[in-house]
Amino acid sequence: MRSHYCGQINESLINETVKLYGWVHRRRDHGGLIFLDLRDREGRVQVVFNPEQVDQFKIAESIRSEYVVMVKGRVQHRPTGTINEKLPSGKVEVIADEIAILNTAEPPPFRIDEYSEVNEDTRLQFRYLDLRRAEMSDRMRFRAQVNHSIRNFLQENGFLEIETPMLTKATPEGARDYLVPSRVHAGHFYALPQSPQIFKQLLMVAGMDRYYQIVRCFRDEDLRADRQPEFTQLDMEMSFIDEPTIQTLIEKLMQRIFMDVLQVELPNHFPRMTYAEAMRRFGSDKPDLRIPLELVDIADLVRDVEFKVFSQPANDPKSRVTVLRLPNGADLSRKEIDDYTHLVAIYGAKGLAYIKVNDRQAGITGLQSPILKFLPEEVVAKILDRAQAENGDILFFGADSAKIVTESLGALRIKLGQDRGLLEEGWRFLWVVDFPMFEWDDKEHRWQSLHHPFTSPAIQDPEALKKDPGAAPSRAYDLVLNGTELGGGSIRIHNADMQRTVFRILGISEQEAEEKFSHLLTAFRYGCPPHGGVAFGLDRMVMLMTGGTSIRDVIAFPKTQSAQCPLTHAPAPVGEAQLRELNIRVIKKTL
Repeated sequence: MRSHYCGQINESLINETVKLYGWVHRRRDHGGLIFLDLRDREGRVQVVFNPEQVDQFKIAESIRSEYVVMVKGRVQHRPTGTINEKLPSGKVEVIADEIAILNTAEPPPFRIDEYSEVNEDTRLQFRYLDLRRAEMSDRMRFRAQVNHSIRNFLQENGFLEIETPMLTKATPEGARDYLVPSRVHAGHFYALPQSPQIFKQLLMVAGMDRYYQIVRCFRDEDLRADRQPEFTQLDMEMSFIDEPTIQTLIEKLMQRIFMDVLQVELPNHFPRMTYAEAMRRFGSDKPDLRIPLELVDIADLVRDVEFKVFSQPANDPKSRVTVLRLPNGADLSRKEIDDYTHLVAIYGAKGLAYIKVNDRQAGITGLQSPILKFLPEEVVAKILDRAQAENGDILFFGADSAKIVTESLGALRIKLGQDRGLLEEGWRFLWVVDFPMFEWDDKEHRWQSLHHPFTSPAIQDPEALKKDPGAAPSRAYDLVLNGTELGGGSIRIHNADMQRTVFRILGISEQEAEEKFSHLLTAFRYGCPPHGGVAFGLDRMVMLMTGGTSIRDVIAFPKTQSAQCPLTHAPAPVGEAQLRELNIRVIKKTL
């Protein structure tokens, strides 16, 4: 068949005869010659047809874009002045001796060109054409390189690649399961796995020691740019391990991937930051360290002021008063400040107080703000000192419950960093550690796992854990890259008593625990080793590495944000006969 890919044709092949297969990217008629740009997975090359070869020239005249052809010919230098520096093959061309049309093609619904703007719905409907574009083809190749690098590294480090079941049992992991009806067990359902969590823990009980899998997972949840109903994660689990060892191993893995695929050298050690510090300084448990803005607490400075908007939360241990300094931000217009006020309102903030610092040396008269009349001058001076305010800056304030202030100013920090061009270049990795074990859900009036119910608490006394769940730290850790959570993991519970205690704190009854997790609890009785692991969103990581904004652009056949497939029109109705066979009856909703 082929002797080379199109993208492999270069000066080293001068005067050699090559045989190529691919798609016609473009046809051009110039001065009696016909030029075809032939394209395949590896790139493009120019093919030239001379009218003296009457039969071949006639075939070339009939060819249109996206025809599938075979070309045989000799590689020659391009004439002076016709070199295309943008193509790896741009210094050469193939002088055709033979051509065969293997298949014709209708005009495509959009140009197969990396520079063409195409509506995403159309791209997804004709995804097989979209994937022909160099931009998308490169992303699929990039993703394959990442997978290859991962497998090589883990193989070298003693991991076994083991597949876990796709048809399993529904478990409460924070999102809704996709259910699959059983034909042979009427009225019973499988669930597609949200993760292989329990199975990988059972593999540790089985003595596999080091497991990994590049695995498909499913979650029936509301979608965003970085979420899909089905997604791929790198899943890992290790026995007889602790947090520093896992984190060091993952750092080496990331260093290998970035060097293999991007030729980027990462630092030998990624910084660690506690969850509490991340929330306090950046308003997020996945802070983007490329943005040089931080939240600064000032509750102690305003506890005694008459301005109750500040003093009331300052005296409430569950609240915060915080300032966020934007350097050179005093030029913000009233409309821009109003837009930022609307942003923080999304997170429950009742307003966005500010002070513009025009001239610090002029004292209070050098400042501009509607709240200055409510604050003593000496308090304002202390706030400016703590915020390290300089002339030309603007200070934004948050004063409310800790949750509202943290989330609203955290979001404002990101928005200001993006709008003002403050993002620094580079790859900023960060381990966020020492997460709380539980968080209280005010709507459901119960404790929930901050990660998942199999995470080990740092407190190993079940009675102490039950006494004050909110104070218990967990042995969990997340890896963050440029403000995006790549993934996370934890040291797991490996003791049945502790696992039952955690279930009880989460409101999972003894009966429910037996129904859903008896296989795990039983396994713990037969010598479960201490173990831990981590899982990374592969789609998300490839998206970041390729500079994308949506994981849909690094998945071959993604769903839309409404969890639909424009290509196959899934999900789709099922015939009555098949429903009867599955013992299912569809009841239509009445509006």
